Amino acid sequence: MNKVSVAALVLLGVGFVLSGCTKKTEDAPKQSQQPGNIQSSASALPSAVAGIRWTMPSRWISQSERPMRVATYSVPPAGKDSEAGECAVFFFGSGQGGNVNDNLNRWISQFDKGGTHELKDREVSGLKVKLIEIAGAYLAPSGPMMESQGKKENYRLLGAIISAPEGSVFFKFTGPAKTIEASSQEFDQLVSSVTKN
Repeated sequence: MNKVSVAALVLLGVGFVLSGCTKKTEDAPKQSQQPGNIQSSASALPSAVAGIRWTMPSRWISQSERPMRVATYSVPPAGKDSEAGECAVFFFGSGQGGNVNDNLNRWISQFDKGGTHELKDREVSGLKVKLIEIAGAYLAPSGPMMESQGKKENYRLLGAIISAPEGSVFFKFTGPAKTIEASSQEFDQLVSSVTKN
């Protein structure tokens, strides 16, 4: 075989290899994009802040970043409820965000006439936890001034304020009463899963 034939075969082989690489790149599956602002578990927001960590319930869905929130979880609706529940996690920094009682009173004020509410104290992993449950007509505060977006009847809020090593961490779970009731054990499991880093 002469030099020209060898060179031609080499070039032909390189051409096949390159075309194979191109083909593989073209055929490679594109990453699936999930609708809305829902994130896949691979890119879920971190579940740790202020010296604590927790485990998100498996049925809940981690949402994309939102201002002033560490994490936001969407909770599937229950029964005839058409609206999902939402659990928001806040940390404003060490010594920031107001004291525990101020925040509990703020949550109570987000219900028409304060709704009906119950407070409990608990300890998880050596950390003090203040729990609140509120039921009634939710005023759906939103925006920078936290103005009411209109009453939402038959709503509930489950809240937990955890005295973490680096400051208070706030877990606020709101939604239609049936959805919150159906997911209350999961919220309790989330709070129970909290450990120090």
